Amino acid sequence: MAYHKVNADQRAQGHSPYLDNDELQATALDLEWDMEKELEEPGFDHFRLDSTAQHHLGNSQSPDLDLEPIQPSSSPKGRFQRLQEDPDYISHYTRQAPKSNRCSFFRILKVFCSALILFIFGIVIGYYAHKKCPSPPTSQEPNNPQIYHEILKEIKAENIQRIYRDLLEFPRGDDDADLAVKIQGQWRSQGLEDVRLVNYSVLLDLPGPASNTVTLQNSGECFYPSGQQCSTDPKTLHSQDLLYSYAAYSAKGTLEAELVDVQYGTIEDLIRIQAITNVTKKIALLKLGQSPLLYKLSLLEDAGFGGVLIYTDPCDLPKTADLADKAFMVSLNSGGDPSTPGYASIDGSYRQNRLNLTTLLVQPISALLARKLVSLPEDTAQRDRCTPLHLPAAGKKTISLNIQSVTTYKTISNVIGYLKGAVFPDRYVIIGSHHSSLQGYGGQGWASSTAVITALLQALMPEVRRGWRPDRTLLFCSWGGTALGNVGSYEWAEDLRSVLQRNVVAYISLHNPVTGNSTLRPVASPSLQQLAAESQSFNCVEKARCPGSNVSSVQIQGDADYFINHLGVPATQFSYEDIKTSENSSFLSEALFPVPATKTEELDPSFSLHETIAKLTGQVTLQIATDPVLPFNALDIALEVQNSLKGDEAGVPQLLAVASRLRDTAELFQSDEMRPANDPQERAPVRVRMLNDVLQGLEKSFLLQQAPPGLYRNILYRLDDRTSQFSVLLEALEHCKLHQSNETMQAALSEVLNSINSAQVYFKAGLDVFETALAGKK
Repeated sequence: MAYHKVNADQRAQGHSPYLDNDELQATALDLEWDMEKELEEPGFDHFRLDSTAQHHLGNSQSPDLDLEPIQPSSSPKGRFQRLQEDPDYISHYTRQAPKSNRCSFFRILKVFCSALILFIFGIVIGYYAHKKCPSPPTSQEPNNPQIYHEILKEIKAENIQRIYRDLLEFPRGDDDADLAVKIQGQWRSQGLEDVRLVNYSVLLDLPGPASNTVTLQNSGECFYPSGQQCSTDPKTLHSQDLLYSYAAYSAKGTLEAELVDVQYGTIEDLIRIQAITNVTKKIALLKLGQSPLLYKLSLLEDAGFGGVLIYTDPCDLPKTADLADKAFMVSLNSGGDPSTPGYASIDGSYRQNRLNLTTLLVQPISALLARKLVSLPEDTAQRDRCTPLHLPAAGKKTISLNIQSVTTYKTISNVIGYLKGAVFPDRYVIIGSHHSSLQGYGGQGWASSTAVITALLQALMPEVRRGWRPDRTLLFCSWGGTALGNVGSYEWAEDLRSVLQRNVVAYISLHNPVTGNSTLRPVASPSLQQLAAESQSFNCVEKARCPGSNVSSVQIQGDADYFINHLGVPATQFSYEDIKTSENSSFLSEALFPVPATKTEELDPSFSLHETIAKLTGQVTLQIATDPVLPFNALDIALEVQNSLKGDEAGVPQLLAVASRLRDTAELFQSDEMRPANDPQERAPVRVRMLNDVLQGLEKSFLLQQAPPGLYRNILYRLDDRTSQFSVLLEALEHCKLHQSNETMQAALSEVLNSINSAQVYFKAGLDVFETALAGKK
């Protein structure tokens, strides 16, 4: 049946007198559309047979059609509404008003005109919207040089200088919380909407109520770390310069013992000293430089010393530096909150009782006080500053060392700003500065650092407001607690470790961008060396100041530490420095001297050096954040490994063989799988994502489980520019000399071998994945 009866009261009625007539039914089978005019019987003058219904009736095998009469006054909607919702329903009868043809025509004409007007209106709106609002760039044009140029040209020296001076004028309290809030407000005012303040309660070691002292027992003379004689003047007692001349996390107390000159504290120095005297519980006079302070202190602690006086030899300082009469501050904290080693200092965390990080009483002193301790005549010191200081062999000094710093829990604040990526929002490029300093110690590097990152953000946001977005998410980070051991960055990274291990692709450091004005010093992990070198070619404001400086992979100071050594993230940093005056000048930056607020502007009065650093940093950041394929070079890693094994006395055939296999695999990977970096036709989304995942993890294989204090766990980074071998192997070789055993050397060789082999397996697995994917596609 085409339809069924609707009303129950109508079911009781009989069949239609018209349709029950056999003659009418027979005639209906022969009806055509032109028979409408012939139907003049009452009740049918306003209805006609539908052509579909006629066809159906003519072929029906049913003897009883069961049709009901339809009255002209009944509403089709009310009567057949439920039937028309039936998908199998086909109406046999349709209502037609006498003037339906004319009405239908006017309705159609009205609809057509309305649609035409809307279509034209839409075209006009679309045209002007497209003309006034340029569409945001998409991944089809990811490497748009015009976007880079527009952003980088907005980085201007005068803007950096204005931000820098504004930061210095801000009144600072005992902690950095207020300054962090100010930086958060600055970033939000630039248009960065998602800026968060992240706080951690951490254990800090701060100066005590009075300065530490050094007393000569034979004369009874008492000195402050700067070389001033002790005084009862309240102004002198509470001088910030005196209070902050200390070693954070040193042991506390008083020690009276003989002073022993250990020079730079190398293995050779210790062997020489131990051959002529018993060093147990004595106080070492140690020069800063050559190797990391924490490593040298660990050697002195193992040897049995009870205390250490640290100073910088004037011959190792830049000629322009006038720091002979200044003491300094150092931190003995390798990173993070000492009370929560390896895990974040969040509410409910177990706090370990680690008030000291060494058994040694450690005190930094000025070169002026060191001269007095070694009895160097004053006139000689003034006439020839570059005579290396040393304690005369016949001289025997007994001193009393008093240290009274205080450990307490404080809140440190990080400022984290998020600019979400358009294509890979789950991949992070981190730009890190810091706002932590201790009453001017370390100079105004924090202000330079913060000013540069804020200027970079200031240049980016106009393009963002016009619709541009980087492919990957940018994280702008200003860290707290840097001077006391990168506390803020460690705690944040430990808190988000599982996310960061998977998502961070690179870290760009802005730690103290201008500490000198002699030379540009770019540092990058091996996979980023090529990018760092290329960025110098078109971003130097003063070409004479950066003539394509060599990029090296060496240990650096600052908050990049956790990302390099615990996450294996590729990192880079640009900075201006003074030319090193000697081979012993490495690691002098571990000392934080009290520097006048005017020092930075004296080094860079026009702020052109700051502008150069900002543009270099911006160029590298934009390429990493927007290139479809990460601009990492796998082959450079393999070459760095091979170079680190050249001339290695302890090299073994297995080590050289696995390094050769790593290079072969890296060459194959670079030639076969990096094609999407240069050929847009090869950039299938799945292939690009697979390739980037492999590139992102290139350096993670080179992390050791544990490294000697002060040395990087990431073996791809050398100690300094003087050395080319793996630092862990150099340390093991020195250790063999001291302990007359090669056990440490064998263990170090095994760790390096496994790291290189792991990297080779990683590259090979990446190749296998691509081969399988391509085979499946074919």
